Amino acid sequence: MSIPVLQANNISKQFHDPVTIDVLKGVSFTINRGEFVSLVGRSGCGKSTLLYVLSTMDTDYSGDVVIDGRSMRGLSEVQLAAVRNKKIGFVFQFHYLLNDFSVLKNVMLPGLKLGEYSDREVRERAMYKLDILGMADKAAKRASQLSGGEKQRVAIARALINDPLIIMGDEPTGNLDKRNADAVFEIFSGLMRDFQQTLLIVTHDQDFARRSGRIIEMGEGQVVV
Repeated sequence: MSIPVLQANNISKQFHDPVTIDVLKGVSFTINRGEFVSLVGRSGCGKSTLLYVLSTMDTDYSGDVVIDGRSMRGLSEVQLAAVRNKKIGFVFQFHYLLNDFSVLKNVMLPGLKLGEYSDREVRERAMYKLDILGMADKAAKRASQLSGGEKQRVAIARALINDPLIIMGDEPTGNLDKRNADAVFEIFSGLMRDFQQTLLIVTHDQDFARRSGRIIEMGEGQVVV
């Protein structure tokens, strides 16, 4: 049975700078548990804007976002932040690691912020995530000592630390060469296959999109496929 994780219900958004522009126009779709979805479209079509709405980081829109059966409309910023930290893992084009912190500490930070586990448990959970990504032997290194591909693996481990319902990625392979981009794709595929992880990834990489389980294509603020 399909279990909805994320629902976009008639999402519309405008920018006013200085004239009013319709950036999103009645976008609706559902993503179910265990799906690997690529969100594609030409630059400026609204896909990154949509991702920020779906992630609850942008609340200036009409329509509704439903995460794990709960509407995000009317929630306070504190409540939305709690949803983001518990339900959503983020992976961006740039890793945003703290270079002077160890790999392990970088991965632990969202778990410590969540506050549901002891420091020891968060450490153990972080080491497990690093292990499944082949980075456990780098746990004590500073983030600044890693290669670009390694940093993105650490960023994925950090996104997984709170066992999110969905991982959202904004061009997570956009700053990587083909070998490392393929490695990140294989990581995502493995997470879906082995852990039924749900993924929504904005990408310009057509090969990446074709190999994912489902493509949502946008054009001029609307879903076209």
